[in-house]
Amino acid sequence: MTSVSGSDENRAAPTLARTPAGLQRLSHLKWRRIAVGALNAATYFVLMVWLASILGAQGWSVIDSIMFLCFALAAPWSILGFWNAILGLWLLQARRDGLALAAPHALHSDLQTPLHQRTAILMTLRNEDPARAFARLAIIKRSVDATDQGALFGWFVLSDSDDPQVLELEQAAFADWQAQNTSDAARMIYRRRTLNSGYKAGNVRDFCERWGNEYEFMLPLDADSLMSGETIVRLVQMAQSHPRIGILQSLVIGAPSRSVFARVFQFGMRHAMRPYTLGSAFWAGDCGPYWGHNALVRIAPFMAHCDMPKLADGKPILSHDQIEAVLMRRAGFEVRVLPEECGSYEDNPPTLLEFTKRDTRWCQGNLQYLKLLDLPALEPMSRFQLIWAIAMFLGLPAFTLMIALIAFKPLDGESLALFPTHSALAFYLVFLLMYLSPKLAGFLDIAFTPGAMARYGGAVRFTSGVIVEIIFAFLLGAISTFRTSLFMLGLVMGRSVTWNGQSRDAHALPFAIACAGLWPQLLFGLIVNGLFLHWSLELFLWALPLTAGYLLAIPFAILTADPKLGERMTQWGLCALPEEINPPEEIASLAEIPSAAQRSV
Repeated sequence: MTSVSGSDENRAAPTLARTPAGLQRLSHLKWRRIAVGALNAATYFVLMVWLASILGAQGWSVIDSIMFLCFALAAPWSILGFWNAILGLWLLQARRDGLALAAPHALHSDLQTPLHQRTAILMTLRNEDPARAFARLAIIKRSVDATDQGALFGWFVLSDSDDPQVLELEQAAFADWQAQNTSDAARMIYRRRTLNSGYKAGNVRDFCERWGNEYEFMLPLDADSLMSGETIVRLVQMAQSHPRIGILQSLVIGAPSRSVFARVFQFGMRHAMRPYTLGSAFWAGDCGPYWGHNALVRIAPFMAHCDMPKLADGKPILSHDQIEAVLMRRAGFEVRVLPEECGSYEDNPPTLLEFTKRDTRWCQGNLQYLKLLDLPALEPMSRFQLIWAIAMFLGLPAFTLMIALIAFKPLDGESLALFPTHSALAFYLVFLLMYLSPKLAGFLDIAFTPGAMARYGGAVRFTSGVIVEIIFAFLLGAISTFRTSLFMLGLVMGRSVTWNGQSRDAHALPFAIACAGLWPQLLFGLIVNGLFLHWSLELFLWALPLTAGYLLAIPFAILTADPKLGERMTQWGLCALPEEINPPEEIASLAEIPSAAQRSV
């Protein structure tokens, strides 16, 4: 990418107040945020008034009142997702300068310009598959070295593993990797902590205290991370150009997978994240997201200002990344995202049960932010981000309860003949559209972009993938929402989760395990759908998009974990990604790595 001076906005008079890195006028961001806030508030108001007219048509019963409150709590997440998607699609399709408007820092990189600041690339491990993790790290190093700028990068494997067998394999894998890079051995370090204090945040903090003074930047990786050297160099060049950028997050997309669950999930997630992230970057600006990996972090301000605050109960913070982001912005450094698909990958969970485990860990971590909302001197936008991270999960039990209450609503004695059926149906369809809007915006972006569908294997394969993913999304939404709702109930009763290694390769899911993990969804589905069917066949059929997942949870989990079906979908190119159709070198190298199951044969 050629270095340019930026948009007209970036050439404004220097006397005008700007963000810390000078990338945008504060007044421009202020008005963007006011406009987005007004759109969200107006949409929320219209939906609430509309729902009140439906529920209150024959007076307010207890069920009506609780349903209204549940929707009030659940709706904001979908509303903001809708407007982010609309903004993102507008920037992608209607503006030639869409990336510059949302991410002006993206214009400041030139791969021909040598780097002059050192970067440490960190992979944090805790009881992960060492062969899998080191293979990815080796691919990343080869790709960075191919840019001819590899001499300015250090490589660190930061282990918190406590399984003796895993530790032995880790150390052997590192020794092999170092032996293959003898000329760079001094820049390759393996460190193991004996205590997992502070979890991943404590692991990274320990690195900073030991080696942070030797580097300007660090780039944390998870065990499933994969990045191209070109992308890493671009991130460093952008941060070098703007010393007040503290965190620069890449847009992470799913790597090709032979798991049915992972490939369908990431097909939809990829298209949702592209417009959503671009749209949110347009108004979040210098208070962007940090996802804890595949991101460039400026070490000095991170060390000085981003240490995890202590919770009153003494427990460590699980979801450290967003707290580090708001503390970095409080310190006067921008937190930015690069909202374009740019060679930054991760693996998504291969089965439904692995997905729900990850979701519950995120849930517990995000809910801890409730105890941190009073952190002093945060930017208003930063405080909103914490609230938003909490709201993402608080709305889930409200949504689940609302579905249950709909099934019981005929018991409140209202006349079906006087119920505003057409208005209720229209409201339902509008909300479903809003719920799907980020993915639909991403699908439309591909459909409207000349040649884009060819990158997904052609129009037939792409359209087939869209249909499969939408069905998948409805089923998964019901199952995962109910699981998280149960988990939140358990949190109230004192239950908790811990961070540990994850199963990342495709594998079959036995019927007994699926039943043990998903029988509550089936039971709930039988009750709710049984009531819908009792009241009306029409009501039962209209509710199926939101309730079929409960009934089908067990076969859905088994089918989407079936390795044979995954192989067939791969052969057919169904829900294939561009990197599967035409793999870049890093992805092609990844495909050559045997899975854990293959290595055990």
